[in-house]
Amino acid sequence: MSQARGGLPDIDAAAISIPEGSGAARVPWIGATIGLVGAALWTALSGSDPKQAAFSWLVAFLFYLSLALGGMFIVLVMFATKAGWGVAVRRLSENLMATLPVFALLFVPVRWGAPHLYSWWSGPGEDHLLKAKEAYLNSGFFLLRAVVYFVVWSGIALWYSGRSARQDATGDHALSRRMTAASGPALILYALTVSFAAIDWIMVLDPHWYSTIFGVYFFSGALVGAFAFLVIAAMALQSAGYLRHVVHPGHYHDLAKLLFAFLVFWAYIGFSQYFLIWYGNIPEETIWYRERLHGGWGTFSLVLALGHFVIPFFALMSRKMKLTPPVLMAGALWMLAMHYADLVWCVMPNLQHHGPSFGLLDLSALLGVGGIFIAAFGWMLRRRKLIPARDPRLAESLSLDHA
Repeated sequence: MSQARGGLPDIDAAAISIPEGSGAARVPWIGATIGLVGAALWTALSGSDPKQAAFSWLVAFLFYLSLALGGMFIVLVMFATKAGWGVAVRRLSENLMATLPVFALLFVPVRWGAPHLYSWWSGPGEDHLLKAKEAYLNSGFFLLRAVVYFVVWSGIALWYSGRSARQDATGDHALSRRMTAASGPALILYALTVSFAAIDWIMVLDPHWYSTIFGVYFFSGALVGAFAFLVIAAMALQSAGYLRHVVHPGHYHDLAKLLFAFLVFWAYIGFSQYFLIWYGNIPEETIWYRERLHGGWGTFSLVLALGHFVIPFFALMSRKMKLTPPVLMAGALWMLAMHYADLVWCVMPNLQHHGPSFGLLDLSALLGVGGIFIAAFGWMLRRRKLIPARDPRLAESLSLDHA
């Protein structure tokens, strides 16, 4: 790989663009087909058990949404810190966050299922605690907040994606400076909206329970999922012949280190929340864990602790494992599965009190939301280059030996 004029690397154009008619170009159509079939099956099955259908869709919605939100955080932090190492993989994160407008549409079934999901939806009744929270926990304000979240997320995603794509065409370095300057305010908006969305869509499934760090818990899991997804996406593209001499072992090593860091952070936040509630032993706080530490959910909690932290902690601690592609791919797939299990653990005990189960409604929701998500992500991959080809820090990202 030689250096082109202006200090930018001379990269094989075929390695950073998906041509029409290629296998990768069909990903959006494959994803859309799977998504529509899954959504149709979920719709057909939802009539027999609308409450189960609503919970199944919510879990699938939160799982894929968290990946997109994780991608947004990665993009914003890369600009805020002027990180040169990650420019080569930043476009994948940009494409990931660019799917966020689609989730406004995918939220419609959540709105449909809201009366089945949230016990306070039709009013507080005779519950004095819910009456005290009625100013916040009411259907109108709930939907207004959801609109605000999607407007903020979609606005940030489209603004950054549009300017990054414009830089590919113009090479204007001023665009990087503008995106860097905007990253601080965008991160503040991100932190507020993600925290409140986690409260609105997960925590108030049990409106009597509360935790002051639940938003951070959801955020940490989203970052685990996003870094795992980036590893899988980059490896899949390279196996198809793309990103040659662009994404190298050093980038995978750095992504694996960040994946490792955030799985530890997730465990730290999860343990801190549990320990403080256990130590305080206040009924209003312990009710959430009471559901998750008995019966089948007690076993599920143990599996989650081992699978989401203990096993990957030792597997990803080794530098050699981070630099071994098959091991890293297996680890990333495992962490995605554990992230989904974590969201099941957060949501489903409110419905399935005796223990977890996985049925056709869960599968159809996962395929429905996932297929549409992959279709949107694949469409973004097709419509522009796979890397920020004229970013001023691209040469640094390609030349540094991170490993």
